[in-house]
Amino acid sequence: MQSSTLSERPIVTAASQARDLQIVERHRYGDDSAFEEVYAHHAEMVFNLSWRLSGNRDQASDLTQEVFLRVFRHLAKFRGGASLKTWIYRIALNHCRSELGRTRLPAVSDDEETLGRLPDPRRSPEERAAAEDAGRQVAKALGGLPRRFREAVVLRDLEGLTYLEIAEVTGVRVGTVRSRLARGRERLRRILENT
Repeated sequence: MQSSTLSERPIVTAASQARDLQIVERHRYGDDSAFEEVYAHHAEMVFNLSWRLSGNRDQASDLTQEVFLRVFRHLAKFRGGASLKTWIYRIALNHCRSELGRTRLPAVSDDEETLGRLPDPRRSPEERAAAEDAGRQVAKALGGLPRRFREAVVLRDLEGLTYLEIAEVTGVRVGTVRSRLARGRERLRRILENT
């Protein structure tokens, strides 16, 4: 694997790895609260990824439930080679790929509810309107990116994963992640300049 800076390394401590394995072990022995912990800790993350890749809130809810059915079925097989978070991201990404197909993904809709943003009371109405408009433009522009670039931009810039985590989730090398991210950001910039 290629070298990386410390800031790019996933923050997986021995304690968090041990906690993940303990939760999995409890799940293996039929402790329902173990899966509930996994769901409570990771459901928002999976929903956000599904929403950003599908562009549709209802579809993201369905995808999230389907992902957690898969997680429930396969949690006992988790061995700790990666963090539980990365493992769940990979399941979510693969499921979204399968369900959404290999074509360009749809842009998000324009309604306020779908954007899921609450107004910031510290901003003036004009500032809020400008920010909402910018958010819609970025979301629509993301919909115009090829899947591999959109995934890289979403995972890094919106979900906050490190390059190494993205490489683990997507199954590609860190250099490929960097390339896809750079190309995705550049295409996103060009799309936004032309709108």
